[in-house]
Formats: sequence, structure tokens, C-alpha cells
Amino acid sequence: MKEYRFNAEAARDHLVQALRDLADAQGFRRVVLGISGGKDSTVAAALCVRALGAANVYGVMLPDGEQKDISDSIRVCQALGINSRTINIGPMHTALKEATDQLRETAAGGEFAIPYSRQSDINVGPRLRMTTLRYIAQALGARLVGTGNLSEATVGYCTKDGDTSCDFSLLGSLTSVEVVKVGLTMPELPRDLVEKTPADGLSGKSDEDNLGLRYADIHAYIRKGTCGDAAVDDRIRGKEAANMHKRSMPVILQAF
Repeated sequence: MKEYRFNAEAARDHLVQALRDLADAQGFRRVVLGISGGKDSTVAAALCVRALGAANVYGVMLPDGEQKDISDSIRVCQALGINSRTINIGPMHTALKEATDQLRETAAGGEFAIPYSRQSDINVGPRLRMTTLRYIAQALGARLVGTGNLSEATVGYCTKDGDTSCDFSLLGSLTSVEVVKVGLTMPELPRDLVEKTPADGLSGKSDEDNLGLRYADIHAYIRKGTCGDAAVDDRIRGKEAANMHKRSMPVILQAF
């Protein structure tokens, strides 16, 4: 088993400096990120404030219809004193669903019918959110912050062209467990939001219920090489291999 040591304060300060260095190198000062009220976007927003100042951080809340815990998102923005805006993507999702409903119809001229896909429908929300955030970031001359963590990326618990689309990944080197530890070093953040149980807000289940895996086990697999259960290791390894395409740039097929 690998030796594992983690200094949350050092990781926090390193990420803050890394963001400042990136901003200097690329010549930007503003950042935009989605604020869900969960631990990842909460911690990411706080790191951005420490690096660039609250006036340069734009938090966007993107409910799809009614979001029961949107008060948590509002609390994050208020606690950090960042610019905030709420944009409901519900009408966009409804309009797109009306368009995709037509896909199930077979038309003349050899057009093929496309069956309904529950998973495709679920992934529409994250993709619409990222399209909206891209619009805002470009309009403000800002960079779009990715808030996904290493644990999610490892098992593919993310949406391609959705939450994986960003200008830089702020938490991508931290596991879910480590994100919480970093968040707890920042007293400006509400502790309950840092420790909030991750959930997709759609199924009524936690992320761990949906995955059928514990984040603690994914963390141990990544950092120590094993969670202590060979069968669970195999499941994580299988998900990692199957979802590697989400973590890579598109493959370029060589013509010569």
C-alpha cells in the first residue's frame, strides 16, 4: 500500500498561488463558476476569492426548474461576497426536450428514429448549464472554472461537454475527501456546506448511492492503490478504464 500524507493548508495555498500564476500568465482577472451549494463549487469559489478577490468572482446559480436547496447556493455567494446571478435553465431544457421528442419519429427520405434515452436526458442539464456559463464567461472576458474533483473524474461521474468543459480545473488534483479537508481550513465557508452529502439533485439519491461506491473507497484507491477490498478495487478500476475518454482530448486519427 502506498504511503499517503496530505496537508490541507499547504494544498489550499498552493492552489491559490497556482490560480494567481495562471491569471498572470494568461492575462485574465475575472472568473465565472456555477454555484450548486455543494462542497466542490463552494470550496472552488472560496479559493477563487482568495486568489483574485471577491469582486472578480462571478457565481452563477443554474436551477433546472425548482431547486429545493438553492438557498445553500445563495448562502455561499453571500458568505464570500461574490457577484451572483440566478438563471433558470428549465425553459431551455423544456424547449430542447420538445425538439428531441421529434427524434423518435421516423421521417421520409431515410431519416432514422432515435429512441428515448434517460441517461441522455439527464445529461442535458449539465450541458445546458455549461453552455450558459460559457456565454457569461465570454461576455465578461472571464475564464470558466471547472469544479469537478479527482474522485468523480476517476470513475466517470461527470458529463462530457457538461461539467468537464472548463478553462481550467481548480479541484481536479484533489479527491472528494481532500476537497472537504481543504474546505474546512477556510473559516469563511459555512461548515455544513463543506460537509454536505454530495447529490445530483435529480434522482433523490446521493452520489454514492448512484455510483454504488463510497468516496472514501475511491480516495483510498487513488492515493493508496487499494481501498482494502479487491472486489471494490476492481469495480473502481473498471469504471476508470471505461470513462478515460472523458478525461482526454478528442483522439486525432492520423492520415499519414
